[in-house]
Amino acid sequence: MRSVLSLGVCLLLGLSVWSGVCAAEEPLTVTQSDEYFPDTIGSRWTYRGHINEGPLQTIELKFFTNVSTVTETKAIKGVTVTVFHDTNPGNHGPSDSYYRRDRVGIVYYGSEPGTPLEKQITPYQIFRFPLTVPSSFQQFDRTGIDFGTDMDRDGTDEKVDTQGWSKVMGRETVTVPAGTFPDAVKVEARMNMKIHLSGSRRTVSGIDVMTAWFAKGIGLVKYVERQELSAVKEDRGVVTEITEELEEYDIKPLKASLN
Repeated sequence: MRSVLSLGVCLLLGLSVWSGVCAAEEPLTVTQSDEYFPDTIGSRWTYRGHINEGPLQTIELKFFTNVSTVTETKAIKGVTVTVFHDTNPGNHGPSDSYYRRDRVGIVYYGSEPGTPLEKQITPYQIFRFPLTVPSSFQQFDRTGIDFGTDMDRDGTDEKVDTQGWSKVMGRETVTVPAGTFPDAVKVEARMNMKIHLSGSRRTVSGIDVMTAWFAKGIGLVKYVERQELSAVKEDRGVVTEITEELEEYDIKPLKASLN
């Protein structure tokens, strides 16, 4: 699972970034929305991935594999969350991610090892149940928080303003190495950043957009993530595109209730 994701009339949220979301179609409620996000302990997904990254005019291609497994539940600040262990998400090495799913949706509680930025904006909601096509909502809005990185190398970590949104875009057929999945729910999660450089007093922009497809009874079958960071000094900026596609899966059944 990734931390990833306008009813009737367009919900602009005061932002131009999704000003084209206005939908003429009638909203559609996705029944049994929770079944698109299985999280039974022992369930396992293997993904085949690749990365295109580099300055805007120089792109390097890398390939990787990631195995995601639901390992356990644990308590975080008094809340019971489900732990997803990923061996190499986005080619970044192993990590544990924490989610709470209930009747009203899914909340992301962060990851280990996480970034300083992530720790300041979690927890936040990534899905609302029932899913409605189309729909969108703002996940977080933080200003002046620690970016956790000294981008201009002046000895001081930068400050950042960041906002996140989740949008359910529709349902469509997706084909990946594991097979073809009709009526997969397509969602988009978007994060905008304005990074304030402490040395030059300049502001640089960054954006992270993840488009993901979830199949009923299977979970995440594919995602495509695009990260853009504008030039800090004299460079040309950096663009990174990450794709993971489901190769195989083993979804454990829910245990029958003793009642």
